[in-house]
Amino acid sequence: MTENDELLRLDSVKKYFGLGTAPWQRSQSVKAVDNVSLVVRRGETVGLVGESGSGKSTLARLSTRLLDPTAGKVSIGGQDVSRLRGRKLRPVRRKIQMVFQDPQASLNPRQSVGTILTTPFRAQKIRPTRAQLVELLTQVGLSEEHLERYPHEFSGGQRQRIGIARALAVRPDLLVCDEPVSALDVSVQAQVLNLLADLKDELGLSYVLVAHDLAVVRQVADRLAVMYLGTIVEEGPAAEVYSSPAHPYTRALLSAVPVPEPGAVRERIVLTGDVPTPIDPPTGCPFRTRCYKAEDICAVTRPVLEPVPGGSQRVACHFPEPAPIHTLEPPTV
Repeated sequence: MTENDELLRLDSVKKYFGLGTAPWQRSQSVKAVDNVSLVVRRGETVGLVGESGSGKSTLARLSTRLLDPTAGKVSIGGQDVSRLRGRKLRPVRRKIQMVFQDPQASLNPRQSVGTILTTPFRAQKIRPTRAQLVELLTQVGLSEEHLERYPHEFSGGQRQRIGIARALAVRPDLLVCDEPVSALDVSVQAQVLNLLADLKDELGLSYVLVAHDLAVVRQVADRLAVMYLGTIVEEGPAAEVYSSPAHPYTRALLSAVPVPEPGAVRERIVLTGDVPTPIDPPTGCPFRTRCYKAEDICAVTRPVLEPVPGGSQRVACHFPEPAPIHTLEPPTV
């Protein structure tokens, strides 16, 4: 891969939110994203996973420049856009678009579908034809008759399809999908994920797919990045991360994912303790307070994301373990 294949690059990106203006609050901040680097290349789907509060959604908004980074660099299509604002961001918006978690909240209830789909064109100073709007709906499995309807007349899955159609309006290269199926029923989740896979093949799209459920991204992700407390703790080819996770946190998350074989279960790894506050994260390794492998060095030295011996992934751990998770066979009858 060359630099021309890079659609998105994050270099040591940080996003801190201030707690307030009171004197005792000025010195404190929420470290939502803390020194994250990530590359998304043309034609690939990167799954970004982790527990609630791990910084996934904040990182998604930084990637699309809906948020300004506190530090670090965001590059889209090879261009540093970290400090661009207003009109200068307009060309960037054509390259990368976002699909939001809640399709009902992300669509204006007072606007018809036709008006909703027209909005991104107008932002780019383009007047779309009705044929273009119909084409967008057709691509996501809807039809021309839906143009005059309003969001409340659709199911959750249909509303999310409208959100995807809106994101496709300016023909982006990359879609950042922030938990696009978490608000949908399980059967509808599969339909939307299949739609995203079909659009990838049809339009040559790339994705950043944010999810807290590793089972959701498994069928579509080429590469996986696991976040914990604002940092990426493991990153690599999805197949290797799923089969032989190297970080204790990744192993614990995957141990809770159901096994496809009827009756078989994975040996469960239960984490103890609460997730630390991002206002005052632990010294050294951010995961050490819940880690079953933590030793003295973990409290002193912060591990860096580096290749793990014998594996294809990179991991931020002093004691990586790239081995398959033990599966308990179903009992014989």
